[in-house]
Amino acid sequence: MPVPPGRRERKKAATRQKIADTALRLFLERGYDAVGIRDVAAEADVAVTTLFSHFASKEALVFEQDEDFEQRLTQAVTGRAPHEPLIPALRREIQALVRHCMVDSAAPIWRMVDESPALREYEESMRLRHAESLATAIAADLDLSQTTTACRTIARFVIDAHSLAREAADPEAAVNEIFRMIEAAWEVASPSQRA
Repeated sequence: MPVPPGRRERKKAATRQKIADTALRLFLERGYDAVGIRDVAAEADVAVTTLFSHFASKEALVFEQDEDFEQRLTQAVTGRAPHEPLIPALRREIQALVRHCMVDSAAPIWRMVDESPALREYEESMRLRHAESLATAIAADLDLSQTTTACRTIARFVIDAHSLAREAADPEAAVNEIFRMIEAAWEVASPSQRA
């Protein structure tokens, strides 16, 4: 059973959330490019150094759940039941993440990301990092015995499934369609198919 966070950790988490919420509100009200780090820090009533102790960059303020997203994906691999197939576990997680990103309140945020070259570039680097973490988790699972290339390829497909589904008219149908292709690719890459 996990130990509940202490007072200090709760306070840090509350400060982080306050900064992220303030930044997002300002970005949506004024436009991403019109808001600076100092504006966010002043509005959140924190020092700029405090802001940077929680977020490495202005772009990171928009993607404040980045680490949670990455952990959820790797947990879908490492936390699945013994003998549970990999691809269905990843499909469930991607479906949950897509549902989370498709709530009505997320639409203005995705428009902002789509309109900003800096945010699109940050999102792309974040996706590559997530794919590498996911590939590492898949490769570390001794029951899967796949090549590094297969693990990296499937991880990229899974990460791309999230983006493609988010842009689709019917995100859930898109996830299902994409994962049928991922499942087929995984089967082709399985050691029994390579023999």
